[in-house]
Amino acid sequence: MAEHEAGNEDGEGLPPQETRAGFVALIGVPNAGKSTLLNALVGAKVSIVSRKVQTTRALVRGIVMEGEAQIVLVDTPGIFAPKRRLDRAMVHSAWSGAADADAVCLLVDARKGADEEVETILRRLPEVKRPKILILNKIDLIARERLLELVAKLNALVPFEDTYMISALNGDGVADLRKALAARMPPGPWLYPEDQISDAPLRMLAAEITREKIYDRLHEELPYRSTVETDQWQVRPDGSVRIEQTIFVERESQRSIVLGKGGQTIKAIGQAARLEIAEAAEAKVHLFLHVKVRENWADDPARYREMGLEFPTG
Repeated sequence: MAEHEAGNEDGEGLPPQETRAGFVALIGVPNAGKSTLLNALVGAKVSIVSRKVQTTRALVRGIVMEGEAQIVLVDTPGIFAPKRRLDRAMVHSAWSGAADADAVCLLVDARKGADEEVETILRRLPEVKRPKILILNKIDLIARERLLELVAKLNALVPFEDTYMISALNGDGVADLRKALAARMPPGPWLYPEDQISDAPLRMLAAEITREKIYDRLHEELPYRSTVETDQWQVRPDGSVRIEQTIFVERESQRSIVLGKGGQTIKAIGQAARLEIAEAAEAKVHLFLHVKVRENWADDPARYREMGLEFPTG
């Protein structure tokens, strides 16, 4: 007579699968595609994506569930040669994020290859005593022979534990990467609720969305040194949300650009932002935007705290 263990047919009596959780830092030069990859891995928008370089300022954490593993992704600011105080804070933030992670992924734009900016990161990367993974992005845009040459060259400079070739934009290779990162997470309880996709509060995400819409509209005219703050987030009796935000620029001429002729530009920015914030907040949104000139806001420690950055002295 065939025997079977009681409870096995419906899964009862089996040992529970071990949960795993950990942090993965995504580092790379500006515009390597880190924010696009973060959003692809999470399966939802948690990080600002823009054609303008250096748009990620704070460490945005995206949370990925893969089987029993929870991967907390840290999208660091792009690493570049810092010129101003804000630049220095962003670069410091990026390297800090790498040092604290369970694994570090260096994302390289395959079209640009091992240029001077990438080589600058590679020289410093051995200082980070964490498992290192190389990810070549935008592989759909170059020939395979060139990809293999680039992999060999980069691994000769820094020995990576694994190399993955992906296209963050169309999703090629992203599922395999997600599984590999999950396998690297240390055993332990999940760090966030199962259905949470980011630890950035909605107020901050709403400000990031509006900032992205400003860049989409004005990436030629406006320097990236503009910032958005969510001043008010009021849930109304009907369940809708009234949001007031202030866009800070450094000069009156920039304020005129953001407003546009007859207020048309600010209106278009507001409409685009409202739709996306409503999706994130899962509620109807009433969005009110104000534009103010605050000279030298990039030297104000309070603004850095708003962005989750450490104010660099000196």
